Amino acid sequence: MPTIFAALLLISCLFPFTATAESKNLNSFPPVILWAWERPEDLRFLDSQRFAVAFLAQTIQLSGDKILYSPRQQPLKVSPDTKLIAVTRIETLKKPFPASLSNAQSEAIIQRVLQTATLKNISAIQLDFDAKVSERAFYRQLLTNLRSRLPASLPLSITALASFCIGDGWIDGLPVDEAVPMIFRMGEDSKRVRRFLSDGNDFPIALCQHSYGIATDEPLPDNFAKLRRIYLFKGSASGWKPKDLTNFK
Repeated sequence: MPTIFAALLLISCLFPFTATAESKNLNSFPPVILWAWERPEDLRFLDSQRFAVAFLAQTIQLSGDKILYSPRQQPLKVSPDTKLIAVTRIETLKKPFPASLSNAQSEAIIQRVLQTATLKNISAIQLDFDAKVSERAFYRQLLTNLRSRLPASLPLSITALASFCIGDGWIDGLPVDEAVPMIFRMGEDSKRVRRFLSDGNDFPIALCQHSYGIATDEPLPDNFAKLRRIYLFKGSASGWKPKDLTNFK
């Protein structure tokens, strides 16, 4: 496992950014945010008034009592005035041992996330964790501790399965600025969620009423015309191109 210093050095080499002022809340962000996952991306063509970038900074896997850490490996190029969100993906493994979800693992995750907050140009932090029912208490406590240690001016965002936003309400009251409902790659929940939105319903959880996560290769639900922040996911292996954003300019 690389040391924190070595990992930060690697990430810093991949991101040739210049610092900008921190945003005080997510309302100051442009209306469209691109998810830049693990692939080379040259996004210098973006209009920073219209687009921001949420990039995968690291992936953390939990197995037994261990924490497996993978920093971003691919370069990301953006203009100096593009707002950036550092995303940490969290996964729990079943083999060889189920994650213990210990306090030590929570603290290790927090330390890694805090390190991403020190990268240049970071205007928000986002966690991406599809927490199972048995993992929700662990996640809530992690977010509570993380929020208390982040600068008050730095927004904290999480992604959320769309079913979380119309289900039992477990994410209600989490200490975050938004939960982004991912209305794509929904599997067996797809028909139910799409019908729910097409009937004119809104997500009842307040945290889910600020933004939507959609994919460029999936149709939107009917009646999808609400003015909210849009997070865009591109599923193909190729990086973002200007033509991918024709419908969002």
